[in-house]
Amino acid sequence: MAKYLLLKHYRGAPAPVNDVPMDQWTPEEISDHMQYMNDFAARLEKTGEFVDGQALAPEGTFVRYDGEGRPPVTDGPFAETKDLIAGWMVIDVDSYERAVELAGELSAAPGAGGKPIHEWLELRPFYGVTPTITE
Repeated sequence: MAKYLLLKHYRGAPAPVNDVPMDQWTPEEISDHMQYMNDFAARLEKTGEFVDGQALAPEGTFVRYDGEGRPPVTDGPFAETKDLIAGWMVIDVDSYERAVELAGELSAAPGAGGKPIHEWLELRPFYGVTPTITE
């Protein structure tokens, strides 16, 4: 089994087919989207492929160590973080192809008008894991 990170982006990836920002969705559309995500995770829990996942709040702060005996330095929030990363999910699957299959399915979560978003998800293997690509 290999672990992969699925990253959902607010911006920064190619535009999805249903390109209406979430802050313009109705409460029902947001609820339907979240239900799809929860159902997807529950199904993967049953197969043992779900590790963890979270939606992220748009607020954030960068923190840096500033030397012994000094308080951490903070700056932000930076748009690069809050505008890009909307949430994440970690999956543990048998192959790269399965990871791609699941990412494609997650990309179909409903958005505005109840239509699939077809958003681009970033799929990244955990460091030190070589994806197994079967032919």
